[in-house]
Amino acid sequence: MVGDSLTILQAPEYVSFQKGDWPISGEKIPDMVALTMGFSVQEDLSWPGLRAGPLFQRPRANVLVVVRGVDSLALPQSVASYPLENPVPFTLDSVAETVHTLFAEDTPVVLQLAPSEERLYMLGKANAVFEDLPVTLQQIRARLSQDGSVLASLPLNSLSRNAEADLLFLSEVQVLHDITALLQRHRHLAKDHSPDLYSLELSGLEELGRRYGQDSSQYQDATAILANVLQKFGEDLFGLYGDSAVVEVVTVKNFEVPLTRKSRSILESKQISNPGSPYNLAYKYNFEYAVIFNIVLWLMIILALAVIVISYNLWNMDPGYDSIIYRMTNQKIRLD
Repeated sequence: MVGDSLTILQAPEYVSFQKGDWPISGEKIPDMVALTMGFSVQEDLSWPGLRAGPLFQRPRANVLVVVRGVDSLALPQSVASYPLENPVPFTLDSVAETVHTLFAEDTPVVLQLAPSEERLYMLGKANAVFEDLPVTLQQIRARLSQDGSVLASLPLNSLSRNAEADLLFLSEVQVLHDITALLQRHRHLAKDHSPDLYSLELSGLEELGRRYGQDSSQYQDATAILANVLQKFGEDLFGLYGDSAVVEVVTVKNFEVPLTRKSRSILESKQISNPGSPYNLAYKYNFEYAVIFNIVLWLMIILALAVIVISYNLWNMDPGYDSIIYRMTNQKIRLD
């Protein structure tokens, strides 16, 4: 596929992605992720690539990997792939806030990581599981020289262990390997009832393309390595969550606007009812709309059935036999 793309690497059967060339806008990626996890969105996603799934069966995790510097990767196996139009920068902060709000007591794993920018957000059980995860470039490069490093198993070919751009790319591959290793060590996290969210941003290929050019052997070797690593990464996480995880890969040659964010914790975010309204009006629906709708719907159905049953029994009731009031009144009349 030519051009930026969204590839569904892994998905359970009940999350139905339709194969086709339906483009999706970059700003709609967070809504798509929210819908796959069973959450409501503020605006309907009019995109035919994702069909509605079962209401009470949702994946245990969603893993989104953003690869910058390449428009597509030759992934060996995937569920579906779609063109990505309007590749504006996006984040999964809104999805992370929803997970934290709805499952605060269950402390789900929420991990957002961009190694090249040394940016890390963790919530819930992620703080305990990934506390040893190398974050800074210095820590990751030190990890490359330790036992169990990916350098011992990767076919580096034209890539160098000493060049700055090469080490950045290899550091990101090492982070993917370490995330899988930590989750395999804490398999109980994949068996709880709260959904987990992973958001990773890799820019090593972008740096290699800037340093050597996209026609260079270094860039081509790195592209092939990353495709195989992401394929294995997706399969490992899919298996760890019992075939109940969605793994997406977004490949973007260049974002239309540089992605810059002020470091913050989503726990400190202000709850604004509707920032786009000058009158501070609330949204028409909130994230609990689906839950409230089902409660009201089934309660009305149960009450309606109860009224019908009671009315039927009252209509067919014999006052002389079924009602103690009429029975006592009848005896009093006879005595008189």
